Amino acid sequence: MLPALILALAALGAALLRLRAYRAQLLEMARVLEETPAESNLRLTVGMSGAAPRRLCRAVNERLEEGRRLRLETSKREQELKYTMACISHDIRTPLAGAMGYLQLLEGEPERRAEYLDIVRRRLEELEELLEELFLYTRLQGGSLSLECETMAALPPLWDALAEFYPRLEAAGVEPELRFDREDLAVRASPAALGRVYRNLIANALRHGGGGLAVSGRDGAICFSNQLPPGPRPDPEHLFDRFYQGSPARGNGGAGLGLSIVRELMERMGGGVSARITGDALEIRLTFQRHS
Repeated sequence: MLPALILALAALGAALLRLRAYRAQLLEMARVLEETPAESNLRLTVGMSGAAPRRLCRAVNERLEEGRRLRLETSKREQELKYTMACISHDIRTPLAGAMGYLQLLEGEPERRAEYLDIVRRRLEELEELLEELFLYTRLQGGSLSLECETMAALPPLWDALAEFYPRLEAAGVEPELRFDREDLAVRASPAALGRVYRNLIANALRHGGGGLAVSGRDGAICFSNQLPPGPRPDPEHLFDRFYQGSPARGNGGAGLGLSIVRELMERMGGGVSARITGDALEIRLTFQRHS
């Protein structure tokens, strides 16, 4: 009987020592967590055997790593937003300052009212486009824009976009050339997002092209092609980067986000976009997610 009691007391003592070790380990982990800055790359370690302490340590480290990743993403997005605002601040001020200037001229030359008001209207339309582009871009970067994709006819949104740009196309002397192997071409996309993609590509051709616009479609892909103006050629590898400019001059308007938005929208719809230069023409090709 006595040996059994001694063994039981020994086991109890060992268990108490193990519990004290567990307590000491937990207190040490708590102390390290309390004293370490949140931005630290801390990883906890466990100095005792057993599956339970190792599991706890692994779970805490995974949460710490996830917290660091989220903080880095938040910081990156904040920096990108600041950079975006800094880059387009000049582009936003330009049409606004132009509108204000012509309103002041209007006060001194009322006989040119119609001319100046038309210029003011165009400047404010430019400003509206810039703000709309910035708003859409920030929503895409912030993850607050959800796209509902469906199998849809690809051409009706294109007709709507061309009709919207008809006055500008006519003023630029551009008559779009349309070549489609079938009028019932269907793609899997979001109607609103696809319409925005079309409008951005048409606007890009008008701002930065050298005249002409051809849109073609076959085998589930749609291509926009326009002549390049004389001078430096854009780099197709960087054409969809934010604020990329094929030429150092930024006198053609736009916030430099249009093609970047095209890429974001196409990728979120499960498709993609690519660019290449053939001769004197820039071709931008849209590809779509396969659909049944």
